[in-house]
Amino acid sequence: MSMFIDTVDVNEVEEISGWGVVSGCTTNPLIVANNASIGGKLDLKKRVMSIVDALKKPVSVELLSEKAGEMVEEARKYHSWNREYINIKVPFSADGLKVINVLERKENIRTNATCIMSFNQALLAALAGATYVSIFAGRIRDMGYDPAPVISDTAEFISSRGLSSSIIVGSVRHIMDVNDAFKAGAHIVTVTPDILRKMLRNPRTEETIKEFNDKFHSAREKGMIS
Repeated sequence: MSMFIDTVDVNEVEEISGWGVVSGCTTNPLIVANNASIGGKLDLKKRVMSIVDALKKPVSVELLSEKAGEMVEEARKYHSWNREYINIKVPFSADGLKVINVLERKENIRTNATCIMSFNQALLAALAGATYVSIFAGRIRDMGYDPAPVISDTAEFISSRGLSSSIIVGSVRHIMDVNDAFKAGAHIVTVTPDILRKMLRNPRTEETIKEFNDKFHSAREKGMIS
């Protein structure tokens, strides 16, 4: 069981990696575009390499090309930035499966099959050899379906067939989505910094810590504790 952080904000990666709970980072074109609109022009290579340097763990970078040959060339370019940590996010499609097969089995490049919305898609990605199979829980729920069976059926399929793919659950909207994903059998859940911070908080925890500390300081002020 692992947590990934879903961001291209280097400051967030640096801060939250210090918690010791993050085992990787995922990015996608939407996150990159949104971050660029906030901070001005964004150099993708420099940003990705800054995240790699800060994390020293797997970082997924998504392909934008749509034809298999072009996707493989784009994947090689991203992978050349750092062969140890950069994984290639391959959007799910027929061409995507071809790319996963080539990258994983012929070029030894780890892939992350992304934008998966069903068990059928997930099993194909796993059979093609994807290192990671990314199931988009929030978007599945947007369609009116419960993502839990997709996650659990995929986990069972991978386990029963002895496949090596790991399930990443993304498109997480609420902290309960994290709990539900792990309960359903996800190996990894990738979440935004905002969700990670929400997972920290509980008013009762804060009240209890304050109660303990106030009582201690009061007793020390009265000379009861040296």
